[in-house]
Amino acid sequence: MSKNQDATIIYNPLAGPSDMATTIERVAEFWEGRDWSVDIQPTHYAGHAVALARQAVSAGRRLVLAAGGDGTLGEVANGLAHSQTVMGPLPTGTGNSFGKELRMPRPNLIDHRALVEAAALLASGRVHHMDMGRFENGKYWLLWTGTGVDSYVVDRMEPRSKWSKRLGPVGYAVEAISIAPRFPPMEASVTVDGVQVDGMFLLILISNCRRFAGGEVLLNPEARLDDGLFEVFLFRGYGAAQTVSLLWQVWRGQHENNPDIVVLKGRHVSVETSEVMPLQTDGDPAGHTPFACHIEPAALRLLVPRTAPSGLFSGPGISIYR
Repeated sequence: MSKNQDATIIYNPLAGPSDMATTIERVAEFWEGRDWSVDIQPTHYAGHAVALARQAVSAGRRLVLAAGGDGTLGEVANGLAHSQTVMGPLPTGTGNSFGKELRMPRPNLIDHRALVEAAALLASGRVHHMDMGRFENGKYWLLWTGTGVDSYVVDRMEPRSKWSKRLGPVGYAVEAISIAPRFPPMEASVTVDGVQVDGMFLLILISNCRRFAGGEVLLNPEARLDDGLFEVFLFRGYGAAQTVSLLWQVWRGQHENNPDIVVLKGRHVSVETSEVMPLQTDGDPAGHTPFACHIEPAALRLLVPRTAPSGLFSGPGISIYR
């Protein structure tokens, strides 16, 4: 067993059901019952989780449990990139795309115990190395980045009200449906490892995982999180009707042979748009176009529960106690 069993829980108090502080205390008690020393750190502002994760690295913490939505997980991962500290995801946000990717239980308004169940799954999980994306300015991201109708919605929706977050996916969907039809035509030039694609696009998505749209869409069923490559999805077209048609096909898993959806793989991606467009990263606002990023192989040490689908990583991983 490892001599260093120091852990930090970084959690977003605005994510998930009410009274998350009590649930986080129960998660801490679970790990303390397994001889871990646990420090609890709530976030107080956007980007705070990055700073808290870096503090955990500086303090030599072996494990950081990140409790929140995909944005919080992305911030914690950003602070842990290329360190020896392991991240354990505890999904408590609205969409919880990564939680669904790993098939983890998630708390709801009625039952908060799911977070302790998720902690138990992590305790018996394996540590894998996961790729991350990195922008030219040095900032990392975990799941996806891109521009188009999704970033347009995120830009106009965030920061969301507390009542909307408490409603979960329903609250998000109600706001998104009212915003998406106003998305303007987007002309762009996308370059992936030297291959350039120009045109009108509804969505340009650079993906580092399998799922999208709060985890409800299995965009890339065969993706590995440690293959050193992005999957770049280019949704050609414009207008509300084509948006609905393409997204419906994706929802049904019928998008792979659609000529209006171009899929490229690569390590370096740059995007330029004729008009400045908002950018989203891990579901949060992240600036504007133009932008460029590249993949950082094996940048994150990730604690993966045994519920994760087979083939998500290339190797068997190692125990957190080694």
